[in-house]
Amino acid sequence: MEENKTPEINEHNKQEYPPMHTAEHLLNGEIARRYGCGRAFSSHIERKKSKLDYHLPKALTDEEIKSLEEYLNSVVKADVEVIEEFLTKEEAMKNLDISRLPENASETVRVIKIGDYDVCLCAGTHVKRTSEIGNFRITSTRYQDGVQRIVFKLD
Repeated sequence: MEENKTPEINEHNKQEYPPMHTAEHLLNGEIARRYGCGRAFSSHIERKKSKLDYHLPKALTDEEIKSLEEYLNSVVKADVEVIEEFLTKEEAMKNLDISRLPENASETVRVIKIGDYDVCLCAGTHVKRTSEIGNFRITSTRYQDGVQRIVFKLD
């Protein structure tokens, strides 16, 4: 991408709570890595509590849920920088899934990188460092018809 040129990107239609939205990135990245299911196909991210739905062949065990929670909190404590980059769609498609981009997406896209923990296209708002997220807690889970729901909050 050209230096010193302000990228033109589509406006985002929602104002997320940055700590929760950043936690969602971390959880999505880790579940995709551990279980090979990709990112959540459905999400509802709010300040008080949030939920993500994944297609999985079986329910996550209590031990797996506890491990995810511990993992997220270790990344929070690691105080990892959250970096924003701008790429052309063509550059992004080399390494990232661009299938969820709307048809009218601008030629420039924004990528959010959280160390080696997550990288994805995103137009939302995020914290500058993972330590700003706070304590991550999975409050409930449900598995039904091949869908694993994870509900979480921040303390």
